[in-house]
Amino acid sequence: MMAKLVYDETGRLLFTQEMREEYTILVPMMLPVHMTFLAKILKAQGFKVELLTSTSREIVNLGLQSVHNDTCYPALLVIGQMMEALESGKFDINKTALIITQTGGGCRASNYIHLLRKALKKRGWEHIPVISFNLAGMEKNPGFKFPIKVYFELVGTVVYGDIIMNLSNQTRPYEINPGETDALVDMWTQKLLDEGMSLRRLRWTLGRIAADFGAIPIKKEKKTKVGVVGEIYIKYAALGNNNLEAFLASENCEVVIPGLLDFIIFMGDHHLVDTRRYKIKYKKAAVSYLIKIVFSFFQKRLIGAVRRQGGFRVPADFRTIKSLAGDYVSDGNKMGEGWLLTGEMLELLHSGINNIICTQPFGCLPNHIVGKGMIRALRDGHPGANIVAIDYDPGATQTNQENRIKLMLAVARLANGI
Repeated sequence: MMAKLVYDETGRLLFTQEMREEYTILVPMMLPVHMTFLAKILKAQGFKVELLTSTSREIVNLGLQSVHNDTCYPALLVIGQMMEALESGKFDINKTALIITQTGGGCRASNYIHLLRKALKKRGWEHIPVISFNLAGMEKNPGFKFPIKVYFELVGTVVYGDIIMNLSNQTRPYEINPGETDALVDMWTQKLLDEGMSLRRLRWTLGRIAADFGAIPIKKEKKTKVGVVGEIYIKYAALGNNNLEAFLASENCEVVIPGLLDFIIFMGDHHLVDTRRYKIKYKKAAVSYLIKIVFSFFQKRLIGAVRRQGGFRVPADFRTIKSLAGDYVSDGNKMGEGWLLTGEMLELLHSGINNIICTQPFGCLPNHIVGKGMIRALRDGHPGANIVAIDYDPGATQTNQENRIKLMLAVARLANGI
């Protein structure tokens, strides 16, 4: 029996307390470790959660059927993945809800939720509630609320997810015993799931994680290091970038991917920039300042743990990345990934990683400007920069994308004598 449908004054279908107890919430995949932690936290609060891991071609087809083909490619994929799940027959569509992030900024990602609702209406599934997961207080639902302590656990999700991703990427390509890194990722993921993403012992836990990855026997050999930057979904999601990390691993490369912490701090920082420049959004600025301070504090803890362990590339903090970007683009540039995308490329170049793949989704003009549009300027300032922009869209073939990357790798190997 379907729960009673309740709407707010604007006509939006609400996710109610009754639904919380009966409905399964479908969560699109982006970062495997981070999202696994998130699902655990939601389950601990009494939600039924299912992570969507399918990467079938049917997702693209359903996305094209569900939204206009001029829509941002990440929206097409996320909505297509949800449509595939609903059509699979695995879930009772009368007891299923969907969840999607909303940034609250000028990026069209803020409007994905409305595209998703339109797609549901097109299929006659208007009774399926869509939950907005955001930090801006938008679209509140009576059945989707947390106690304060859960927000601290969400902070832990990002910090622990980032350090595991960072260290495993630095260890996996060099391991003497194949599979040892992935086994350690699974072990620490399960340990944190069992014990919780506590912040009380964070410094100690980060140190233990770093020590365990540092203890993995590795080969002292030279590999091509490749940085991956770009739009947040395409950068991280295997569905969005055609399993880019796996491809680079097959090409004997070490993959370097900036953490999620920088993006979250960036989201808080640009609200502060708005307030300073335009004298607006003072209430939002107060919340954003708190977000920036909290995540910056824990980012320093992560960096400290990696530095103390030794033997690993230590990521730069947010302040350093912003300082580097300031010589090339204004901090008022905030659409898409804004100046952060340029800053991430500069941080890689300054740390000796000259080979960079800039992932560009179709339909994201802001990221083409601060990504592909900045490549020439970066090359002028860093003659050794070997940067390639790869476009991802429904019509782009994986073979063509990989051939362009192989050409970049050939240049890299020639320069490094590999």
